[in-house]
Amino acid sequence: MKIAIVVPAHNEEKRIGVMLERYIHYFNDAHSKTSLSCEFIVVLNGCVDNTYIVVERLQKQFTNIRLINLSESGKGLAVATGFKDALMRDNDLIGFVDADMATSPEYFYDLITQIADYDGIIASRYMEGSVVTPVRPWIKTWGRKIFYHGLIRLLFGMRYKDLQCGAKLFKRSVIQKVAPQLMVKQWAFDAELLYLCKRAGFKIKEVPTVWHDQAGSKLKIMGSGLPMLKSLFRIRFNHSIFSKN
Repeated sequence: MKIAIVVPAHNEEKRIGVMLERYIHYFNDAHSKTSLSCEFIVVLNGCVDNTYIVVERLQKQFTNIRLINLSESGKGLAVATGFKDALMRDNDLIGFVDADMATSPEYFYDLITQIADYDGIIASRYMEGSVVTPVRPWIKTWGRKIFYHGLIRLLFGMRYKDLQCGAKLFKRSVIQKVAPQLMVKQWAFDAELLYLCKRAGFKIKEVPTVWHDQAGSKLKIMGSGLPMLKSLFRIRFNHSIFSKN
């Protein structure tokens, strides 16, 4: 089985080196024990630090790293670009994981072992059985429950516990279908991705995970609410009967 893991990276010079080394060693070890083969597609987006140099150095050491450098920033843009690149080769499963290693490699591997007959599988920080350290501030918890999830149910009819966890995996057929339709370049792209899966009738499984919140998160509580709100309404319009798309 061949797997592609997209790693979106925006100014991650301090974290991505350790993350890639741990992931590559873990999956190379899995390859030595199973038929699993994994490539890592690192998509830099709008980096102005030394992330490129760090990844390029590792690319000379590990043959299963692919490096794409985009001048424009946007996690959604980076993931969509990585998806399209992964489809150029015969990957069976295609997913993405955050560069900060909030999801350790063994917990991403859990997604592979549990996908079974589902079309996709997403890690959840909020399901029963999940472990999140350190404990999240109350404003994140209640903001998610009262505002974000309520709006998601209203606009898209989706009831996932956690849409935005940065660890998701899909079968090739899913990415072939939805990748050309992805439009959101920033943080709300998770909602668009899962909504497109819902519209296409794909079965997506949500499973509890272990998550370690990392310092230096790119998504800030204050200041991100209004842009996120606009993005959600834009997604609903872009994929409605009123849109030409």
